[in-house]
Amino acid sequence: MTLDLPFIWAALIAFAVIAYVVLDGFDLGVGILFPTFKSEEDRDQAMNSVAPVWDGNETWLVLGGGGLLAVFPLAYAVIMPALYAPIIAMLLGLVFRGVAFEFRFKTKRGKFLWDWAFFGGSLVAALGQGLALGAFVEGIPVEGRAYAGGWWDWLTPFSIFTALALAAGYALLGATWMILKCEGTTQAKARELAWPLALVMLAFIAAISLWTPFLDPVYMSRWFAWPQIIFVAPVPIMVAIMAYLLLSGLLQKRELRPFLATLGLFLLCYAGLGIGFYPYIVPHSITIWEAAAPPISQGFLLAGALVLVPMILAYTAYSYWVFRGKVGPHGYH
Repeated sequence: MTLDLPFIWAALIAFAVIAYVVLDGFDLGVGILFPTFKSEEDRDQAMNSVAPVWDGNETWLVLGGGGLLAVFPLAYAVIMPALYAPIIAMLLGLVFRGVAFEFRFKTKRGKFLWDWAFFGGSLVAALGQGLALGAFVEGIPVEGRAYAGGWWDWLTPFSIFTALALAAGYALLGATWMILKCEGTTQAKARELAWPLALVMLAFIAAISLWTPFLDPVYMSRWFAWPQIIFVAPVPIMVAIMAYLLLSGLLQKRELRPFLATLGLFLLCYAGLGIGFYPYIVPHSITIWEAAAPPISQGFLLAGALVLVPMILAYTAYSYWVFRGKVGPHGYH
């Protein structure tokens, strides 16, 4: 039996991307919500809730981007020129966030500057990711084996709407994370923020779900043609269930349920994208098999991934286990 290496690698990269989104998403959300916390103690507590894990979360972004370059070089060569601007903006935002984590606790006079760097870097990174995602979903023009669009093709009403939706989703993740990990006035403020953010995110999910099928006939056929509709129907049903769990969890002042329900919404939205994309890695121009590197390269890299990915999972799980308790303004209890 021959292994379908392009499919295995596509699944591995897809896993790395969603791991990055759900893990780094909540600490980006904490940064986006940072200016809403007025007291120094609340801001310290919010930042301390993600300080031990934020840099490890970004490992998955490196794995996803590096895997795309190494295993699907044609896709990388097409996608990057199309999305240079939002991706560079995202990376610069992540740099500012990283510096803010280190410098904020080491200065008093300039702390307000690093507070704004933490907020600005988080917001720019989230918007950059959303713009890239929206442009990717709309489709990237390809002629032969090269990008055939212009410099500003990524900037469209749909990509801007997607950017706002992703920033709102990350903010909700951040709020529900702080409900789970923080206490006192910080947790109370996070609960206050989570309600409107939950409603906004659900509205964005509904709007984008209705908009996307009209972007490309392939999306329309995947979601509404018979008999495919039978197989994809569980996705919107499960979205409704997660929305109920989220809102009821917030109403009942639960701590864990809102965070898990928000993660579930992200996972279901990601599954919906996968249904629309497969088997294309550049929708709807290049399939995963057309973009793949030679089999010998894929096999060699897979051998390394079989060692590396379990190591990443192990130290990620261990770090979350070590810092599993509540956090105060001076660190974890």
